[in-house]
Amino acid sequence: MESIKSIFRIGNGPSSSHTMGPKIAAEQFKARTPQAVRYRVTLYGSLAATGQGHFTDVAITDALKPIHTDFLWFPEIVLPYHTNGMKFEAFGTENTSIDEWVVYSVGGGKIADENSYLTEKHIYAHNAMSEILPIVEKQGKTYWEYVQDHEDNDIWDYLNEVWKTMQQSVRDGLENDGVLPGELNLRRKAASYWVKAKSYKVSLQNRCLIMSYALAVSEQNASGGRVVTAPTCGSAGVLPAILYHMKNYHEFSDKNILQALATAGLFGNIIKANASISGAEVGCQGEVGSACSMAAAASNQMFGGSPQQIEYAAEMGLEHHLGLTCDPVCGLVQIPCIERNSFGALRALDANLASMLSDGKHIISFDKVVETMKMTGQDLPSLYKETAEGGLAIVGKPTRDMC
Repeated sequence: MESIKSIFRIGNGPSSSHTMGPKIAAEQFKARTPQAVRYRVTLYGSLAATGQGHFTDVAITDALKPIHTDFLWFPEIVLPYHTNGMKFEAFGTENTSIDEWVVYSVGGGKIADENSYLTEKHIYAHNAMSEILPIVEKQGKTYWEYVQDHEDNDIWDYLNEVWKTMQQSVRDGLENDGVLPGELNLRRKAASYWVKAKSYKVSLQNRCLIMSYALAVSEQNASGGRVVTAPTCGSAGVLPAILYHMKNYHEFSDKNILQALATAGLFGNIIKANASISGAEVGCQGEVGSACSMAAAASNQMFGGSPQQIEYAAEMGLEHHLGLTCDPVCGLVQIPCIERNSFGALRALDANLASMLSDGKHIISFDKVVETMKMTGQDLPSLYKETAEGGLAIVGKPTRDMC
């Protein structure tokens, strides 16, 4: 597996696969074609179907400025390797072709071409929890220590920057109000939820505050704000909501939280390596489902769960999102994405609680649920995988011509 840094990428929303990934690809292509006077970008599959709602063209245009860029959109054409395909073409004077590059945005802000699929740098010797769990139990270690053993020395500095960004995205989201960009004219809710939560009894207050934190980050993401993929932009609100609550209510130290981030990243990495975190590939079970699993593992570790209990919490977090579709209304990362983050955060705490009540023993392993998620994603019709052509994306349109 790759470094967990690939799970936690810092950037601007609203979509890691539709905004962050294409922007990175555009920057790389521009760097290798300094003599270009014009660009042409062709978007395929899911990237074309919901690209405008996710501001894909805006992100690419900004990255290629001041050079003029033309766009072609082919949602009906799906290239090999991944549904989020792009072709960059650079032209010189007299319209001569300089260079072209077919590249894919494969989820979580990562890009890959046909060659890089074969040359990814793996720093972990194991790809499955069935391999890792016996090691940490035998050595008496925790998951975060396992991560520490395999990552570079700068991993804690990197995670510290991730944590700072997560906290800022919560605070920014709670301080902002107004309408989110896009045709839906959706008003922000995080600030009002946070205020209303203060009037409830503690038993309800905590859950309501967590909802407000998740909404805050998700609304920041939807407005193009700075967030951390965890593991994607579309699911960026789940893990920060849990960690922010742990720090502010339960008074966990930043060191505890960085260790929890390492554990969360490990579980997200396993999902990414053996299934997918891309909504365009497996639906929202790969995004919010994975985020819930990561948050469940992180919270269980902070509350003193054993390696078996942490694995069980992560398993439940993903298992109970199996089959979750990705059908954003108008192609925007707003409905049902924003609310879904808040429910994913609450479900992560429920998975943590259920695991803590148990002895950690269970029949369906985390690896089996990851395998099931991949199979389920492959069986999901493409209409329900980030194409905005089925489900809520159709039924939920306010008017016929709204999108």
